[in-house]
Amino acid sequence: MAYATMGDGVRLFYEVAGTGSPIVFVHEFGGNHWSWEPQVGYFSRRHRCVTYAARGYPPSDIPETVDQYSQERAAADVVDVMSAAGIEKAHIVGLSMGAFACVHAALRYPDRVLSAVVAGAGYGSERERQATFRENSEQVARGFEERGSEGFAPIYAESASRVQFQEKDPRGWQLFAERLAKHSVRGAANTMRGVQMRRPSLYDLETELATMQVPLLVVVGDEDDHSIQPGIFLKRTVPRSGLVMFPKSGHTLNLEEPALFNRVVAEFVAQVEAGRWGPRDPRADPRQIMRAD
Repeated sequence: MAYATMGDGVRLFYEVAGTGSPIVFVHEFGGNHWSWEPQVGYFSRRHRCVTYAARGYPPSDIPETVDQYSQERAAADVVDVMSAAGIEKAHIVGLSMGAFACVHAALRYPDRVLSAVVAGAGYGSERERQATFRENSEQVARGFEERGSEGFAPIYAESASRVQFQEKDPRGWQLFAERLAKHSVRGAANTMRGVQMRRPSLYDLETELATMQVPLLVVVGDEDDHSIQPGIFLKRTVPRSGLVMFPKSGHTLNLEEPALFNRVVAEFVAQVEAGRWGPRDPRADPRQIMRAD
């Protein structure tokens, strides 16, 4: 088992598979390093794939205090894992909480990031829902503490944007729920309070995002309601960005639609590596409907 030591001394478990240009996968709150198995099996045929368990997720360390969890630290953890694996630059792929980490890593460490895939990002960003999101996050943290992971996992796994996965792939969803039931109570509660509740809205990053030159692919499900508008915002704001929307899909995109997810990410990475993922053509003026002169 390989471990990377972060800047603050926390050790994170990571795994490497395959050879080729590196791809680092960053998991969501409800997942862990196992969440990327459909991607590792596919991409390791031609890429060096790295997965890791975030702080608070066994077998990584579980820091005791909530102050050891933050959005800033989550972004730094991405590049610290890369450094431990001997990787200078990588494509980074994140879902939900991991997608936010990828956005912040691309902003803070653009010289280390070849490209970023941001899937299912946006929770807590909508201005009118920020207070509700923070209240809901605290409820989730208490749910883990009061019911334990085994007791709370079935509730969380049937969230409004998770039932699409359950409907399409009951076996895959059940495995997701079973793994969620093994999460550390302390790690889950601290992650929810330290990272999720405190992270800035994507809209607060507009100035920085508008000048970011890292190639970006935004992926959302059309039934993942609280990611749709933030996803459109990212597309309209980040110069070298593209947007993909999966039909009849919720939040757990890489597991819910693994073949589609792999295909769009593979095409994106191929275009980036070919130097073909540039900024929007200036002739594509969004103010124009049809050219008339």
